[in-house]
Amino acid sequence: MTTTTLAALVPLLPFLGAAAGLLLGRTAPGFVRPLAILPTLVSFLLAVLVAARQGGGRPIDAATELAPTGSVPVDLALHIDGFAALVAVLVTVVATCVQLYSTGYLRDDPRYPSYAALVSLFTAAMLLVVYAGDLMVLLVGWEVMGICSYFLVGHYWQTPEARSASLKAFLVTKLGDVPFLIGLFALAVDTGSFRITRILGAVAGGGLDHPTVIALLLLAGVAGKSAQFPLHTWLPDAMAGPTPVSALIHAATMVAAGVYFVARLLPVFQASSAAMVVLAVMAAVTMAGSAVAALAQDDIKRVLAYSTIGQLGYMTGALAVGDRGAAVFHLLSHGAFKALLFLAAGVVIHAAGTNSLAAMSRMNHLRDRVPDAYWTMTVALLALAAIPPFSGFFSKESVLGAAEHVATGHTEHAPGAAGWLVLVAGLLTALLTAAYAMRLWLLAFRGRGIEAPDHGRQPAVMNAVLWVLAVPSLAFGAFTFRLLPGWFDGRSLSPTLTTSVLGTGVALVGGIVTYAAWRHTTALAARVPLGAVAAHPEADAGLVEAEAIASHEPAYGDIAYASDPSDPGRLLLGPLHRHAAAGFHLDALYETLFVRPVLAGASLVRFLDREVVETYVRGAGALPRWIGAAVRRAQTGNVQTYVSALLAGTVVLTVAVVVLVATGA
Repeated sequence: MTTTTLAALVPLLPFLGAAAGLLLGRTAPGFVRPLAILPTLVSFLLAVLVAARQGGGRPIDAATELAPTGSVPVDLALHIDGFAALVAVLVTVVATCVQLYSTGYLRDDPRYPSYAALVSLFTAAMLLVVYAGDLMVLLVGWEVMGICSYFLVGHYWQTPEARSASLKAFLVTKLGDVPFLIGLFALAVDTGSFRITRILGAVAGGGLDHPTVIALLLLAGVAGKSAQFPLHTWLPDAMAGPTPVSALIHAATMVAAGVYFVARLLPVFQASSAAMVVLAVMAAVTMAGSAVAALAQDDIKRVLAYSTIGQLGYMTGALAVGDRGAAVFHLLSHGAFKALLFLAAGVVIHAAGTNSLAAMSRMNHLRDRVPDAYWTMTVALLALAAIPPFSGFFSKESVLGAAEHVATGHTEHAPGAAGWLVLVAGLLTALLTAAYAMRLWLLAFRGRGIEAPDHGRQPAVMNAVLWVLAVPSLAFGAFTFRLLPGWFDGRSLSPTLTTSVLGTGVALVGGIVTYAAWRHTTALAARVPLGAVAAHPEADAGLVEAEAIASHEPAYGDIAYASDPSDPGRLLLGPLHRHAAAGFHLDALYETLFVRPVLAGASLVRFLDREVVETYVRGAGALPRWIGAAVRRAQTGNVQTYVSALLAGTVVLTVAVVVLVATGA
């Protein structure tokens, strides 16, 4: 079987599994789990075989005309280079783990068949994006992922949070997709093709007439899909969906699609220095802002959501300094440890028995109750914090090293200003990342919150998946940073001394300071007994300032807490905590700037339609209706009435004739 045929089967198998799962979900429920797992597992094996055959060598291209358009043709094309081969392996690995994990996590969910089918369709769509050699084919997978995310985030549709989150995710990403589509058409018009290889050839030959406009239009779609500032607000709310869905979206699909798209078409963006600076600013603001917000979140999944936004900022930062190898290296590394973080968080939530107890301030010494999640999540958090020798250290250092290379003027692939922006923001984010990773670990596994009921040991399949993902989270970076340049652009991905020392140093400082703050708040809270929160609802958020509750309680030491009062995030952020916890009020800002004006405009249109347009419509119908009513009253069917009317008419006519004759005389 040819490599092209194998590559075509990689996205086709999950698609067929999804179709079969939807058809047989009700009539043959026994086939649902095999149809969810086996096609994705076989797809993984085929993706590994495709990667082995491609081997980081010459790209594999195949195309057939899909639809004659009369101008720019649309081809059913595959383009498999080292980037595509490895990203496809990541997608299938994570998707297989998610499907296996879901059999335990959602084993009692009546809507599991539709859920499993949508996960398979989601996987197929991302694989289509990865292997696509034509931008219109890529767009199909791009949009199918948006639809799947809408349904999967809204899986618990009976809750208003899930319904709102799914709608928000759909609308915000579509807001970016509109300029993205315009940018794709503009790019095709400028280069004469939707084929990626031909577009890159035209760009290399200087055939791009409007690089800045096209790049900025495309960046709008990337910002929406990859949750970059300012279109990132949908991702934290998307945590209302099932935890395995969060792992899939954050680790290997959807949000990775935007980064992968820019990596594929990086020369298009490099043709505009302005676009590269905009990309660097977007990455810097996203990195730093999301890290601060993560330090203030109480829900464990929202911490991880903001963490994903920040790590995607590292990837876009690497692209902003012209190093797509570093960007995809971090995408691969992040995919492993972020999937592990979400699935471990799912075990923690499952142990509590309900998704509503994801608040870290309510967790109470879970280490002994979820030992598998404890150890594997510790590995993943160390990788997230970029502590050597865990995988995140090598991939994050490749990003910082690339930024330092540009900042010091050793390359012309990107403006020096972009290098400095990414480098400074990256180091600051490394400090904050270690801080919120330490905070999450302390509150989740050593907290003093409410004691949730023990629901027993989690299904074995869930714990097994955690250990599978712990292996690449621990060892992927150390074993691959020397091999990956051959699969990518040939640039070294080895950590540099300067950024390694700075990055590791600030990460250690962030972790140590957070631990010290936690010890301080723990000692302070030792005087506070754990009690019923019903008597003190103000204390439910954790350590609350005395002045905020002075009107209810006379002294801090007398307050009873049901949740953990030792959150170090409040101490570290101080007055910034309230704003960071609310995502710096961006949703409120968008509500004021966009939602309210749109609603006001809709109200005005409704008023004009009802009170003005309908008034004329009602008036046009009222006159004939009144005339008809008058005529209808005359038709009574009473002979006496008719005779009386006849006599009255005769009298009137007689009088009129007499008057006329007299006047004429």
